[in-house]
Amino acid sequence: MRKSHPIRRVVLAGAATVSGIVLLLSLKPASDPGSAQAAGVGAPPAASAQGGAAAAGSGTVTGDAEQTQYGAVQVRLTVANGKITKAEAVQAPKGGQSDQITANAVPKLNQAVVAEQSANIDAVSGATYTSAGYKKSVQSAIDKANASAGSQGSGGSAQAATVTGDAVQTQYGAVQVRITVAGGKITKAETVQAPKGGRSDQVTADAVPKLNQAAVATGTADIDAVSGATYTSAGYKESLQSAIDKARASAGSAQGSGSEGSGGAAQASTVTGSVVQTQYGPVQVRITVAGGRITKAETVQAPSGGQSTNITANAVPKLNQAAVAAGSADIDAVSGATYTSAGYKESLQSALDQAGG
Repeated sequence: MRKSHPIRRVVLAGAATVSGIVLLLSLKPASDPGSAQAAGVGAPPAASAQGGAAAAGSGTVTGDAEQTQYGAVQVRLTVANGKITKAEAVQAPKGGQSDQITANAVPKLNQAVVAEQSANIDAVSGATYTSAGYKKSVQSAIDKANASAGSQGSGGSAQAATVTGDAVQTQYGAVQVRITVAGGKITKAETVQAPKGGRSDQVTADAVPKLNQAAVATGTADIDAVSGATYTSAGYKESLQSAIDKARASAGSAQGSGSEGSGGAAQASTVTGSVVQTQYGPVQVRITVAGGRITKAETVQAPSGGQSTNITANAVPKLNQAAVAAGSADIDAVSGATYTSAGYKESLQSALDQAGG
C-alpha cells in the first residue's frame, strides 16, 4: 500500500477537527425554556434585552425585586474594582416544591454570575421562572453599579449612565422604565416591561413611544398621561421617578463629602428602595440621605384596605422615625405589624445599598 503524502494527512486531520466541532455545536442544548412547558404550562414572558454588560465600580448593590409566577426573586451583588466577586439571592420562591427548586437553582445561578460577570447566563433546568427573574434582577443591579461608577467620571465630557427604575404593577401588567443620563439630563428613555396581550398590545404600541419622548423632553416624571392608557402612563411615571431617584442618588454620592458645594453643606440625595411583597400588600421605602446619614424616611407603598389601613397608619410613622434614628435597617418591628415591618426593613436596606450605606 502506498504511504499517504504528509500534506494529505494534514488536510484530512484538519477536516476531521472541523467536523467534530460542528457536531459538538449542533448537540449543545439551548437554554432550557423549562420543565414548565413540559408540564403544559406556558413559557414566562421573555426578559427584556439585558446587554450582558459587566458591572463597574466597587461596593454592594441590590437589584430590583422581580415578580415571578412562584414568588419574588431579588439579587445582591458585591463588586470590587469593576468585578463581581459575590452574588446572592435576597429573595427567592419558597414553600412546597419551590423550596427544593430554589435550593438547587440559586447556588448555580450565583456561581454563573460570578463566572460570567454579567446577567447573560443560562437558565437552570427545572427553574425557568426563577432563572428569568434572577437574570433580570442581576441586570438591574449591574445597571445601578454602572450608573454609580459612571457618575464618578473624571473631568470634562459628561459620562452617560444607565439606570433601571422599579417594576410597577398595574391592572394590565408590569411597567418598567430604563433611562440613560448624561450631564444631569435624560438623553434616552425606554420601556423594559409594558402590558401586553390582547388590546394591551395596541395601547402599549401607541402610548410607550409618546411617554419615552415626553420623559426626554421634560427631563422629569412630571409628564402627561397618554389618552386611553391611564394605567400604563401611571405605572410608567412611577417607574421613571424611581429611575431618576436612583440616578440622583448615584450622582450625589459621587460628589463625596469633600466637594465644596454651597457653604460646605452636604448635598442631599433621594433613593427609593425595592418593592417588597408581603402577605398583605407591597411595601416600598424612600429615603433622603445627606452627609452619609438618613435625614428622612417615607413609605411609597404600604398595605391598605380593611384592617391594613389602620395598621399602616399606626406602624409606618414609627418605622420612618426609627429608620432616621437608627440610620440603618436594623430597627425593631412594630407590634401588630409584623409583615409590614419586615417588608419595610427589607426595602429600606435596598435603598441603603443603593445609597452606598
